Amino acid sequence: MAAHAALFIPAVILLIGLPLAGAYLTGGPVHTYLEFPPVTRHVAHAPFSLPVFLGMALFIIVFICPFLLRIVRAPDMPRSKKAPLRPFPWWGYVGMVLCALAWIMAWTRFPWFEAFQLHTFTPLWLSYIIVMNALTWRRSGRCPMLNRTKRFMALFPLSAVFWWFFEFLNRFVQNWYYVAVEQFSPIEYFWFASLSFSTVLPAVLSTCEFFMTYPVFNRAFGNWTALNVAHPKRLASFAFLLACLGLTGLAALPDLLYPLVWIAPLIIIVSLQALLGRTHVFSPLTAGNWGHPVCAALAALLCGFFWELWNYHSLAKWIYSVPYVHRISVFEMPLLGFAGYLPFGLECVVIGTMVYRQNHT
Repeated sequence: MAAHAALFIPAVILLIGLPLAGAYLTGGPVHTYLEFPPVTRHVAHAPFSLPVFLGMALFIIVFICPFLLRIVRAPDMPRSKKAPLRPFPWWGYVGMVLCALAWIMAWTRFPWFEAFQLHTFTPLWLSYIIVMNALTWRRSGRCPMLNRTKRFMALFPLSAVFWWFFEFLNRFVQNWYYVAVEQFSPIEYFWFASLSFSTVLPAVLSTCEFFMTYPVFNRAFGNWTALNVAHPKRLASFAFLLACLGLTGLAALPDLLYPLVWIAPLIIIVSLQALLGRTHVFSPLTAGNWGHPVCAALAALLCGFFWELWNYHSLAKWIYSVPYVHRISVFEMPLLGFAGYLPFGLECVVIGTMVYRQNHT
């Protein structure tokens, strides 16, 4: 843990300090970004732009197509080699029932439930985490909730801290905001929000573990193109510098730099790991093993689908405001916004490895 602290403390200082320094240098009111609860909307976003939308859509399609084709073309495993499935555990059925009940309560407005109506997010996601662990146990006979319980439980407080950083970065670009939370005092807002945020890492990492039980990911990505960089530390230094400059410019150019909210933390942490000579989430790519990063990205994408689905008719919810590409919404999320979940999954793995290690595909 001490080795992780030596790496992540500088990363935390940069992620907090650089956007604030940029806001100060541009002469903006720094206190605006430190408002708590963060309810004031102070960024006026650019309107929809069809060329930007089409260009970004094309970029995303070109990027993900090789991965999709690789999965489709992966050879099928002979039936005789497929491991038999175990009976679905009883506690998995309990999780499914609780999830169904929490979903009903989130999307309805019973008068007798009014006092609890704002707090349905956490029960939904605790149920999801239980069900995902049950599915993993059914396929492999192991799951993080049962076989690495102490480390798995440590993910919850770590997750709350982790997501607060994204809330902080969002203050500079304001791509999402919350409704029906105005009545909370600062202390209430902090505790209720932290409770919800604590489910993010356990959900994504449990889903990643579930995906990794499917041999198709090993067959498709376990021995793919090896990604060898001639001068990795030079590349890490260059990427680190660009990410730092981008974070510094968030307050001045929120409409142009908002994707860095999802990309810059990953680049900064991985670059620091590379510069210190440590392994990182992309290290297996040098041997052609893309399985774990792919599973992590897909895990966040699946969780993102359920985040957006369950958010849609909830009382306390988030709304998006994304410049240039805010069209074709799926629930509240603009379609292209789902691409942000792909690097987010990698960030979850990077942070989760502080306390929790997975068996790579």
